[in-house]
Amino acid sequence: MTTNMIGLFGAGVLALGYLCLVHARESWGRSVLKTGAVLMLALMAALKMPLLAVPLGLCALGDLALSRPGERAFLAGVASFAAGHLAYVWLFLSLPGSDPEQLATAPMLWAVLLLFLIAIGMARMLARHAGEMRVAVLLYVPVIVAMALAGFTLPQPLIWGAAVMFMLSDMVLAVETFVLPSAHRARRLTAPTVWVLYWGAQALFFAVLLL
Repeated sequence: MTTNMIGLFGAGVLALGYLCLVHARESWGRSVLKTGAVLMLALMAALKMPLLAVPLGLCALGDLALSRPGERAFLAGVASFAAGHLAYVWLFLSLPGSDPEQLATAPMLWAVLLLFLIAIGMARMLARHAGEMRVAVLLYVPVIVAMALAGFTLPQPLIWGAAVMFMLSDMVLAVETFVLPSAHRARRLTAPTVWVLYWGAQALFFAVLLL
């Protein structure tokens, strides 16, 4: 078993630990599990692919911020994740095999068009429900799309899948944060869904690029 495989397994244990506490009250122990599940991947990536460590590290910072209470922590988390998405754009476009021209040819063109339609729907929803945070979260939407498009320029279908998972996790989180009432029963599903999609995407990026 390689060092990276051991690191991925360890991160998975932390991720599972956080999943068990996803509905628990805010605590530093819960924050450590959530942050550590991605930070461990970032530290392992730093040894062999620093360009991957950057977005993973930024996402870990975002996890820490979003695990803490308050609007300032939320906005700090949004900023960290936006930077993480942009770092993924940089990474994907710098990898061998990246070909932006394939986005304009079928069948990838249809996936791109679907992506834009989903993003437009997400932006319209946020414009109605995000309140004072409307500007910040609307600026976040094109950043998410840019990350997914950059992933689609690569020849690895698993990267495409991870990019879609990452985008879907943000969409479900947006619905949970801005649309669902605090007592809505769907929240029992949204929180674990966000975590499984999000951490699964980071783990898949790590596995495809380093294992």
